[in-house]
Amino acid sequence: MNKYTLSNGIRVVAEQISTCRSVAFGIWVKTGSRNETKLNNGISHFIEHMLFKGTSRYSAKDIAEIFDGIGGNVNAFTSKEYTCFYAKVLDEHLPIAVDVLAEMFFHSEFDESELQKEKNVIFEEISMYEDTPDDLVHDLIAKAAYGTHPLGYTILGTQDVLSSMNSQDLRNYMNEFYNIENTVLAIAGNIDDSTKELLEKHFGSFKNSGKKTDYIAPEFQSEVVFHSKKTEQNHICLSLPGLSLRENNLYPIVLLNNMIGGGMSSRMFQEIREKRGLAYSVFSYHTAHADTGLFTIYAGTAPKQTQEVLDVTLEMLNELARTGMTETELNKGKEQLKGSLILSLESTSSRMNRLGKNELMTGRHFTLDEMIKRIETVNMEQIDELIKRLFSQPFAVAMVGSNDQVLHSFNRGEIIG
Repeated sequence: MNKYTLSNGIRVVAEQISTCRSVAFGIWVKTGSRNETKLNNGISHFIEHMLFKGTSRYSAKDIAEIFDGIGGNVNAFTSKEYTCFYAKVLDEHLPIAVDVLAEMFFHSEFDESELQKEKNVIFEEISMYEDTPDDLVHDLIAKAAYGTHPLGYTILGTQDVLSSMNSQDLRNYMNEFYNIENTVLAIAGNIDDSTKELLEKHFGSFKNSGKKTDYIAPEFQSEVVFHSKKTEQNHICLSLPGLSLRENNLYPIVLLNNMIGGGMSSRMFQEIREKRGLAYSVFSYHTAHADTGLFTIYAGTAPKQTQEVLDVTLEMLNELARTGMTETELNKGKEQLKGSLILSLESTSSRMNRLGKNELMTGRHFTLDEMIKRIETVNMEQIDELIKRLFSQPFAVAMVGSNDQVLHSFNRGEIIG
């Protein structure tokens, strides 16, 4: 991995992989729904869309045809804390990809007619999301865990707020947050020494200096959020405070998550789906933010089985708090994690994503050998301490379903162990 800055101070993280013919390139900006307010919630995602709607040189159709014409792909995504615009192309087409992405980044026109059309597209995206209860409940659990803090905001925003936005609003937001201090360029694949000159040519003249994004950590709320919707299943999330990206070692919680509900051999999957047949989809996951984290368990089940699913889940977590993880589970988890890590690094896109996110959010980078060593050194004492830390306060709960009766009898008290 090679890290350097352009003449204007923009950080670049690059990894040369000479054994492949593809290159993945991404522009990472440290801004997302967490940077927003109630009055502009959804603007980060809106800007992401609008950067594809035409520039001074390329129309929206031109952008699509350019990448289709070279057999590459271009896309973007917005999260709670960052936005990324990226492309993956053959190495010989990297100059084209960098040129078009830079043009989108610096010279998007935000035409008012395109703005109105794209609002309708996002309204449809919001409607589609709200029609998918097993997706919606994950937004609601953030609200239950973080309350009015911006981490509880939806990334898509709402129709009411988006309806009032104009192109100047988007430009003002970009002027504040799309600055040199918040921007990282990440690139991985078959690159050479000319890549630095290419990036300098297209990004070296960027002059918008500002303030690097700082955050105020939220307090965990342990609230209950219910969304009434006519569904065949109840979709439920239970969440507890997890670990932040600032933690020196996140691997213990990754291993713990894998054991609880991270795969088909996990305790929850085996007990709730395989043994009892109570749910088709049941899993857990951990989300790490800059200064906080969230450990979440999800299950979708019929209303008549919801109480049993909740009871079994709490029984399993109580058992875990009492007896901990077994040595067999720990060793199995380590091998599983090492395997998934190594396989993910075979993709130039995955490597670019890792470089960009690590530089933007932590400024830390580890070699594959260092990561494997960190995994192998996780011990049972760390796992036991983490279990005590996780299960030390009540859950936040979110549910999408036809009625909330089951929530009234649900004991959200902390796990005793």
